Amino acid sequence: MEFAYTLQQEALRREVRQFIKENVTPEVAEEMDMHAGAERPRGQGPKAAALYKKIHERGWLGITYPKAYGGQGGDRITQYIVEEEFTRVGVNISLGGSGAPAIMAAGTEEQKQYYIPRLIKREISFCLGFTEPHAGADLANLRCSAVRDGDHYMINGQKMYTTAAHASTHIYLMARTNRDAPKHEGISIFLIPMDTPGITVRPLWTIQNNPTAPVSTTYGAARTNETFFDDVRVHKSCLLGEENKGWRVGSMGLNLDRVGASRYLISVRRDEDIVNWVKNNAMDGFTPGKDPAIRDKIAELWIEAQVCRLMTMRSMSIVERGGKFTYEGSAEKVWAPEHGVRITEAITQMLGPYASLLRTSPHAIEDGVFGHNVMGSFQSGINHGSVQVMRDQVARRGLGLPSSRKSGKVEAR
Repeated sequence: MEFAYTLQQEALRREVRQFIKENVTPEVAEEMDMHAGAERPRGQGPKAAALYKKIHERGWLGITYPKAYGGQGGDRITQYIVEEEFTRVGVNISLGGSGAPAIMAAGTEEQKQYYIPRLIKREISFCLGFTEPHAGADLANLRCSAVRDGDHYMINGQKMYTTAAHASTHIYLMARTNRDAPKHEGISIFLIPMDTPGITVRPLWTIQNNPTAPVSTTYGAARTNETFFDDVRVHKSCLLGEENKGWRVGSMGLNLDRVGASRYLISVRRDEDIVNWVKNNAMDGFTPGKDPAIRDKIAELWIEAQVCRLMTMRSMSIVERGGKFTYEGSAEKVWAPEHGVRITEAITQMLGPYASLLRTSPHAIEDGVFGHNVMGSFQSGINHGSVQVMRDQVARRGLGLPSSRKSGKVEAR
């Protein structure tokens, strides 16, 4: 197997890097950083909006989506190369987490025609309405209800940790439509405008709020939210996929969302950051890059990071070839976040007390990104599906092991 990029792909990478050098100016970066802790999420100011317009004109948004829906009809490796370069400078061009993959897989033609072009152009944005106070890792226990009323549904309930709900135009909502069905059934997905009457968003400020984290921080959002639904009436056209089949749609969407450079880089950017720092810096006369133990540990973790990259490339290859994508995304979701935690812990040992300094400290390293990562990296093992749940999916879907739900105990084999 040939793992190297082609000459054309490397030329594209150079083109993207040159574009970034010319257009992702300090002013743009400052605006993105400012909005990181404000009412709008990162990248939503006027300078960033102008940047995204230029990126779209280059054909670098929605690369893998069909031209009929505003995409470029390109391949996933091209998308990966472009996405990787922009993600490294804090500019998100991925549609992962946007709802677009699930809409393409399960949406009606009308939904695809409406949502996909607008998602690509950043005219529409979705927040994710999954987690509830009583349903986190065990999401199937959700209680938010959607009751059919003729051609409409009446929605009532609460969602937690709906990041960017205060700034998104729509919510990708999972609700229970049949209370008498088994918990993994009777669930449906809805695409709902956030300005629908009856929706209330209340802020939940995170540990990264004061001081706000640098743009490149792993899970450095200053704010998440809790969202309430009180007699929210929506038309049946808001339903994504079949009624009561939302668990399958939601799981498929999450699995597809895990494929791509932006997800991979969440867990391995710390490897790149520490390598770049130790090569050229010292602390109080101590040069970490010359310490044999540090060099050995970085090499070990760098190899793990390359495993993350290869797992991502494997997943992209499966999706690109139209293969059956079952447990691979879950396997990535176990390996990559746990690697991110390991590299973060190792960095705290390498940098000692400097590793805990946040960006407001005059002695902070790299604007405090290592200190802020300590607070954010452990979250990656829970966000977007906990690693424990992902291991269960790998066991059942990948290895064909039996479920112990019915018996309430694990059967010896």
